[in-house]
Order: sequence, then structure tokens, then C-alpha cells
Amino acid sequence: MGGSDGTSSAHKATNWTPDSWRAKPIQQQPKYENPSELGQALGTIRSYPPLVFVGEVENLRRQLAEAASGRRFVLQGGDCAERFQDCTPEAITSKLKILLQMSVVLSYGARQPVIRIGRIAGQYAKPRSSDNETVNGVSMPVFRGDNINAFDPDLQGRRPDPKRLLQSYYSASMTLNYVRAMITGGFADLHHPEHWNLSFVSKSSHRQRYEQVVANIRDAVAFMESFGGVREETLGTVDFFTSHEGLLLGFEEAMTRHVSHFGRHYNLGAHMLWIGDRTRALDGAHVEYCRGIANPIGIKWGPSADPQEMVEIIKTLDPGNEPGRITIITRFGAGRVEASLPPAIEAVRRAGLNVLWSSDPMHGNVIKTKQDVKTRDFDAILSELRACFQWHRQLGSRLGGVHFELTGEDVTECTGGSEGIGEADLSRNYETFCDPRLNYSQSLEMAFVIANIMQGGSGAD
Repeated sequence: MGGSDGTSSAHKATNWTPDSWRAKPIQQQPKYENPSELGQALGTIRSYPPLVFVGEVENLRRQLAEAASGRRFVLQGGDCAERFQDCTPEAITSKLKILLQMSVVLSYGARQPVIRIGRIAGQYAKPRSSDNETVNGVSMPVFRGDNINAFDPDLQGRRPDPKRLLQSYYSASMTLNYVRAMITGGFADLHHPEHWNLSFVSKSSHRQRYEQVVANIRDAVAFMESFGGVREETLGTVDFFTSHEGLLLGFEEAMTRHVSHFGRHYNLGAHMLWIGDRTRALDGAHVEYCRGIANPIGIKWGPSADPQEMVEIIKTLDPGNEPGRITIITRFGAGRVEASLPPAIEAVRRAGLNVLWSSDPMHGNVIKTKQDVKTRDFDAILSELRACFQWHRQLGSRLGGVHFELTGEDVTECTGGSEGIGEADLSRNYETFCDPRLNYSQSLEMAFVIANIMQGGSGAD
């Protein structure tokens, strides 16, 4: 996890304090029964050490600025919503492994460094479409994530519990500690061929193509080492950054620190936060909070967004038009890219804004089976990605990143891919508490296909 002592041009918000969001309209917050318990939990978190270092945040901002100028590419991915029960060596290892492997493949396709940002060590809450749901005839609060309430449909367990905020801090801390240990211990070393598992490739034509990419990567590594162009030890270390949706503003406020050396506030609970499609109101609390912290900020841009309002949101969050500050993460749905993306690109261009464009092809492509099971289709996800690459190229823009909900485990939550997962297979290993994720095989296959697109191919079979 990289760091630096350098700093960008100062991002200082006027008329802002870490709690000024409390005077604004707010969405997607749990209703705690005991405010004093909540205050006590947040006070405890405020007294704890930061989870990340400010130099790492600044390092990410610089790298994102390079991505916006075409010199890097972003891979952001991880769980829809993390679970406390997955704070285990096996689960954390599988998440890191798939993100590292995908980043190597994408770097090969893009011919440039890839920024690795995990939806990890903090992505415990999720926005929901309703405050309540009815289970077996009983109305109860909806499950909003492990840091708020319990998944099991029990009235007591579904009561928002402030103690879960403390557990989310502990789980995030343990996750980060293990990730740092693996990276410094050489887990990311490209020399280990046992990390490359292509058993998911059932079609021989696919397997031959993917094996050739892996062979080319290994040859390039060997050449650089023999030629003296890179030191062997540098291939075993990488930068890895964390991110989550800045949803629970009480928790985010508690993780906010004023760094006197830089003269501004940082959220030191993650390197990057993003504002969701449901909480990006210009006059809302989430925009108010995020405008005052110096972290890189992502903004989800869905099909319902008004381009001019989005321009105003970006200007509010980044009045200095600072490179690396704003990442726009589009999430339209495979059939809505043509209608939604070109107006977005043109609006941002007319306003002269320095932004990084990324595509989230997951959130607009959720469907339900006849058995009322939420899933996503691999081909629909890929279709949205292809369309985003195409329209950015056609309009003289650049898609500088991708954003996935994925896991390094062998779940069956999304249909399609070379494994040929069908609707009937979903019940075999459907584990998500919220939205369906690409599994290990689908994620790695997606990386190979994107690499082909970035090299000028169609990404077709």
C-alpha cells in the first residue's frame, strides 16, 4: 500500500466542518432507537487510530490524476457488501488474489500500470429501496448491512445496533492488517505460476488465448529482469488501496481527521469514498460531507441523473477542478448506455472538468429469475462495458477504469461466462446478502476480455 509525503494543491472547503452535513437533508440512514448509545459508539471510534495513512491517500490521488490523463487504468472491485463472517484469512486471500490477477491481465491489455482499489475493509453497508420488508407476514426493518443490523429475519436482530459500528471498525482493521502483511510478504509476486488457475476455461479456443496472454506476461517479466529493466523485488510488491461507499455519515465523521501538516481534513477510514446513485442530491448531506474531505471521491452516475445537475455536483465537490479528485462511475444498464453516456460526456466536456471516467456495469444489470432470485448476466455486463469503451472512443474521451462487484470464491450468483452457469445453477452456491457478484472464474475471464478490447479487439469470443 503505497505512500508519499508529497501533497496536491490544497483542497479546502469553505463554510464546512466534519459535522456540517447534519444540517442537510439525508437519505439511507438507519433509525437508531437510542441516540446516546450511538453517540457513545461513535465517540469510541473517534478515539481510535486511523485505518489508513494520509500519505497513502495522497498517493492514490496522484495516481488517479495520471489515470485521468491516460497514463494509468483503474480496477475497483470487491463485495457488494462485506460480511463480518468473511473476516477470515481464506476469504481475504481470495479477494486479494483475484484483484491482483485481474490487474496484471488488464495491465497487459492497457500497456500501462493499473491502480488496484478494493471494495474492502469498510464496505459493510448498502443503500436499500425500502426501510422495511415483510417476512412471513411480519413487518421489520430491512437488512442494511452487517454494520447496522442482522441479516436473519428476526425483529430484534433487525434493530439497528450501534455496537455493530464498533465491530465494523475492528473487522476493517483486521482486514487491512492482513492485506498489508500479504503484500509485504510477497503474495503479489508475479513469479508464482501456481497463482494462475485457468481451469474455468472450458472452450479450448478460449483456453489457448488466455494461456498465451499468461505466457506473454511471464516472458515480459523474464525479459525485464534479464535486461536489467526492473529489479526482481519490485515484482513482489504493489500498491493496493481501499474504498467504500460513504453512506453512514456518523461513522464517516468519526473517521475524519484534520491533518495539520496538509492543512485539511481527510477521512482516514479508507483511501477513497464514493457517493451512491441514491444519495448524490446536490443539497443533500452526502455531498455536503464529501465536499470537505481531501480524499479522492467517486460519484455514481445512473440513467436518472440530470447531466447539468451532475456538473454542479462535481463543481461543488471539486471547486478547484483538481486532477485526481473526482472519478465518475457510470452505471446505466446494457440497454441504456447509448442514451445516457454521450450526454454525460458532453456535459462534463463543456464544463471543462478534470475527471476520471469509470464504468460500473453491474448495478444497471440486475434481473430476477422466475424463482425471484436476483442475478446478473455475464453477457449483459460485458455488453455495457463494450458500449462504454466504444462511446468514449467515438467521442474522443477515455474510459479510464472499471468497477465490479466480485469475489474470489466459487459462488454461483451471476449467470453466463465460460463456466456456463444457468439459472438452475444459482442455488448451488448463492451466498451474497445483497446483490449478485461475479465469481473467481467469471472475474478473471472478464479481465481477459477487457484486455482484448483495450488492445483494439471487440472482446467477442
